[in-house]
Amino acid sequence: MINTDNSNLTILYSAADIDLRIKELANQISQQFPHDFTVVALLKGSFVFAADLVRALHDAGCKLQVDFMTLSSYGDDTKSSGKVEIIRDLSTNVQGRDILIIDDILESGNTLNCAQDIIKNRGAKRVSSAVLLEKPGKSTTGIKTDFVGFVIPDYFVVGFGLDYANNYRELPYIAYFG
Repeated sequence: MINTDNSNLTILYSAADIDLRIKELANQISQQFPHDFTVVALLKGSFVFAADLVRALHDAGCKLQVDFMTLSSYGDDTKSSGKVEIIRDLSTNVQGRDILIIDDILESGNTLNCAQDIIKNRGAKRVSSAVLLEKPGKSTTGIKTDFVGFVIPDYFVVGFGLDYANNYRELPYIAYFG
């Protein structure tokens, strides 16, 4: 049974920290995407980050479309299985479009790498990525992301869309067990 009373969590980044960083990221992205582009949010983990980032991108003057993909390599485990499966595919055509993939965390890199390959193979003009969190040295794919919210230690984190067995996503902050 999962303890969901949050007493065993230590806050790593507050809601205010995250809000400020998302606005900074939006300003950085708007300088590189000054035209119409498509955001592809990787579900489920990125949904809170993606929503806040899309609104901040609007405030920064960007014009964008939004689509979603659900890819999974974790299931209910705390480590990636290494095998990525498409649970929900895009509903729009990405051919000839500039794409910004939004993901919650870059750890193994398997999910983001798979999403980038799929979108490139479908003829996207340019594929870039933004992640809320990155764990350096954990990538097994060597993938690099273009925009990073926070670089974090090797903690298992929850909150702000990130989960443990589908719990803790609703937390307005990012925390770790400890």
